[in-house]
Amino acid sequence: MSFPSIDKQLALIQQGAEEIIPEDELWDKLVRSRKNGQPLVVKLGCDPSRPDLHIGHAVVLRKLRHFQDLGHQAVLVIGDFTAMIGDPSGRNKTRPQLTLEETRVNAESYIDQAKIILDVDSLQILYNSDWLNAMNFSDVVNLASKYTVARMMERDDFEKRFKAATPINIHEFLYPLAQAMDSVHLDADVELGGTDQKFNLLVGRDLQREHGQEEQVILTVPLIEGTDGIDKMSKSYDNHIGLTDTPEDMYGKTMSIPDTMIERYFLLAANADEAGMKRIQSQLADKSVNPRDLKRELALEIVTMYHSAEAAAAAEQHFDQIFIHKDIPEDIHEIKLDDDVALVDLIFTYNLVASKSEGRRLIDQGAVKLNDLKCSDRDQVLKKGEEIVIKVGKRRFLKVT
Repeated sequence: MSFPSIDKQLALIQQGAEEIIPEDELWDKLVRSRKNGQPLVVKLGCDPSRPDLHIGHAVVLRKLRHFQDLGHQAVLVIGDFTAMIGDPSGRNKTRPQLTLEETRVNAESYIDQAKIILDVDSLQILYNSDWLNAMNFSDVVNLASKYTVARMMERDDFEKRFKAATPINIHEFLYPLAQAMDSVHLDADVELGGTDQKFNLLVGRDLQREHGQEEQVILTVPLIEGTDGIDKMSKSYDNHIGLTDTPEDMYGKTMSIPDTMIERYFLLAANADEAGMKRIQSQLADKSVNPRDLKRELALEIVTMYHSAEAAAAAEQHFDQIFIHKDIPEDIHEIKLDDDVALVDLIFTYNLVASKSEGRRLIDQGAVKLNDLKCSDRDQVLKKGEEIVIKVGKRRFLKVT
């Protein structure tokens, strides 16, 4: 099998990467791979603790796709077993444990969404329960003997929790060891992960060495901030752009990011290459260029990546109608009231809010409008026969006729 030149491979691999440890070993692996015509085994482990993915997850998935595009063997390890333990990375308390059945259900959704980015024809998908569940207690004791408590306590998450007298359960120490066994099982050449996974990935190198294998190179990618530009992207923070969001929501959420996030989103979310990033940086430095125009370009790029160019153009037109021309969308859902109904009940019934408590909170925040006027009464009742356009947040509408 023929591969691109080493320089060309490295240019793509390094694009958007935070750290490669160690780079000289990656060079050696690529040279040997190209000489022998053998693809590298590139591993990405994912714990399906939640069924939904956002463009923050897409950063590392796209890096795995880069290796696929270069001709290497991408392996997506579904951590259905390790998800039952719970990754302690970035946690200030123990994660709730999941059942194997729960992780398998989440995994189905994860794989379906990951296929939006990855080349499924060449992708290898494995479940780590297949080998971790086969270990007996003697195997676990032997595995635990490979690492010291002192090394585990070097982990920033554990150190902070220990100093704060926050409990650390023994099974949490097993997480980095269990996921490291995935690398041993695969004899992985490269492992990918977010910057918060660095400790786990390094443990993989340690265990491979203990098993007489050549150590994997680890490549970390940045954690992208959410649309607020402050916290990392997460559904919990309500600052995410979901991979399965509608084109309109995806476009609108991208337009809401702070100007300070434009360059970072082009690199990590829109997969801009070196030439593209230089152009963006030049335009951001040019005071005659309105950052909003760059965000429009960014939003079009992101929607096109996950939907199509046609869907992106329609989403832009929809955005302009609502936010620039301040028109009501043409396809607004209409209902007719047969009886008086509480506003909170109505917006919940028609999925403008996820819960009645969220509806009350948004009313208190002034985020609910009736005929473009803020509603401040959480007990507001809509009367039969009224004609009202309800607007919740920036993009959710309902017309009562």
